[in-house]
Amino acid sequence: MFDSPLSASAYEVLAVDPGIDEDGLRKAYRLRLRQTHPDTGGDAAVFIQVQRAWELVGTPDARAAYDRGHGFGDAAAPDFSAGAGPGWRPPAARTDTRPRARSFGHPGGWRRERYLTLIREWAGRGVTLDDPYDPALVRSAPLALRRLLADALAEEATARIVADLGMGYTVWHDVAASGRGADPDAKIDHIVLGPSGLYGILSEDFGGPARIRRGEFVGDGVPGAPIAELLAGMRVIARAAGVRFSGAIVVLPDEDVAEPIDELGRVRGLRVAVVSRSALATVLRRGITGARDIGGNEVFDVRTRLQQTVRFA
Repeated sequence: MFDSPLSASAYEVLAVDPGIDEDGLRKAYRLRLRQTHPDTGGDAAVFIQVQRAWELVGTPDARAAYDRGHGFGDAAAPDFSAGAGPGWRPPAARTDTRPRARSFGHPGGWRRERYLTLIREWAGRGVTLDDPYDPALVRSAPLALRRLLADALAEEATARIVADLGMGYTVWHDVAASGRGADPDAKIDHIVLGPSGLYGILSEDFGGPARIRRGEFVGDGVPGAPIAELLAGMRVIARAAGVRFSGAIVVLPDEDVAEPIDELGRVRGLRVAVVSRSALATVLRRGITGARDIGGNEVFDVRTRLQQTVRFA
């Protein structure tokens, strides 16, 4: 919450200007509490956001740290030390030696490249961007650019979780899934193969909570039909490789889901679950309820087929 390129700032949640004085900020917080309290007809999710916003800017020290890390105030440059900022730069290479899942492809790479190209075009020819991830710059960028960065960050977060599943798992990132007549940029964020099955995974960040109706996300912050697009891409890969997927998983930030694991049942013939990031490893180890496990020689066969078929976006 608040660290996504798509999310509202703490000041926006409190409906105030970032330059407001301490007394005005406190009054605005109390007003927003009354407006959003569930007992008075408010939205519980927004009520929680208001409380979290106050934690970030409700004291002078907390507010100064938030402003430094998020490009507000008179700070000369954002401070990303000790978790002060949103941390939108590419992740550093991991150096520990624990056994990891076999991994192919570059998670978030396609969207990061697109973001860097388009943010420079948007800034204007001849303009030098010292830091394309500066929070003030990102916050002022068009929605489409912020969405590219948010999705890249979401894919990178999922990749870190999947890597820690261990050597019994294989994962392909940024898999091209443009079948005949399909969007040429269509892709599957991650395909994960392990003892619990073969799963297609979509890493999403809508900038806030999203609702599900009839097997699909709905809401102002939802672009297109994410679940339907994921399933369409999985069908392309299934046909090309001659494999059967066990299910589809959509991963969202923890604060944007009401339940850590929400199994939707069958959607267009395939079992689908929406899970929080912190619950993803659990779901991949145990599988979605009712989904088909893959064991023994079949894992080897499926891996071989995918290795021969997968192309990267």
